[in-house]
Amino acid sequence: MKKLLLSIVFVGTAVLANAQKSEVTEAKKSWDLFSAGITGAKTLDKTLLSLTNGLKHTDLAIANEKSKTMPEAWSYRALFASAIAITDTVNTENAVANQKIAEEAIQKGTALDTKGTEKENFATAKINIRNAINGRAVRAYNKKDYATANRLFNEIVVQNPTDTAMYINVGVTDKLLGNYQDAIKNFRKVISFNVPEAKGFYQESINMALTNLKDTTLTLELTKAALEKFPDDPTFVGIETDIYITKGDIVKSQELLKKLIAKDPNKAVYQYLYGDTYYKQAFALQEVRAKLDSKKKKEFDDLTAKMTALIDQSIPYYKKALEIDPKFVSALETLSQIYAFKGDTKNYEEYKNRLKATQGN
Repeated sequence: MKKLLLSIVFVGTAVLANAQKSEVTEAKKSWDLFSAGITGAKTLDKTLLSLTNGLKHTDLAIANEKSKTMPEAWSYRALFASAIAITDTVNTENAVANQKIAEEAIQKGTALDTKGTEKENFATAKINIRNAINGRAVRAYNKKDYATANRLFNEIVVQNPTDTAMYINVGVTDKLLGNYQDAIKNFRKVISFNVPEAKGFYQESINMALTNLKDTTLTLELTKAALEKFPDDPTFVGIETDIYITKGDIVKSQELLKKLIAKDPNKAVYQYLYGDTYYKQAFALQEVRAKLDSKKKKEFDDLTAKMTALIDQSIPYYKKALEIDPKFVSALETLSQIYAFKGDTKNYEEYKNRLKATQGN
């Protein structure tokens, strides 16, 4: 009697084990049908139902001591759960819950898959998870929920630290949230990947450092880094010289430009920027003069004289820029402004007309 009972228990266990292994087979079949589009699932509800039914096969498979050690039980679990995570764009809670199931399945299954037979399935599941997170992030971004979008884009960066696009997305949402330091950090990371748009990311970072953070030290650091990558670029040269002008270090600004002019005397922008080292000083004095008490005539006249002297020093460089490039719009605009200030109608009209002709007006 005891022997019979033992036999029955033994047979029962074997049947159960085989039954659970068959759940893995059923999971495979369900996935193959789903992948081939043969399930007939057309609507979101039916698609999710098909995926959920497939996931249930893996629930049973991993519940059994025998089949829970099968790597494929976990790989198909990861596939179904990650597919639900990316497909369910309506119920975020369900999508996130299935994402966690897929992540656990990948972790456990990869440890069991010593021969690497399921590596493609696990790789697909990982891609599904990244796409699911990205989809939620984009939806949050489109709703102007930048904090959620930023958090989700950061999740993808953690999963894939070489994903250039995600660093851009994190940087953009950082900027929208006013996290300028973080935005600059992420844009610098993008630049480190040697992307073709590196110049633009430098410009954006420099603009945030100067305009939003008002940090001239960081701005100068970024500008110098940009010039290492883009030597003699007029945009970055102009920013660097402007910073020195702002700091009151005109000598340093002019030293930089003298070196560039000596290297390439026929580059109009360098002549123009050298003129700016004088003109911007005059402009700063004009702002001081505008705040003076109207009764302080002597101080007003002294400032006017200093302004005029600085402007006169700038003119030859603007004209030199136009000798090199007669259609240099910025030089034409500045000279028009200068002669308007001086009340020199003849020269004002000349440069104003040249500007109109250049702009096609």
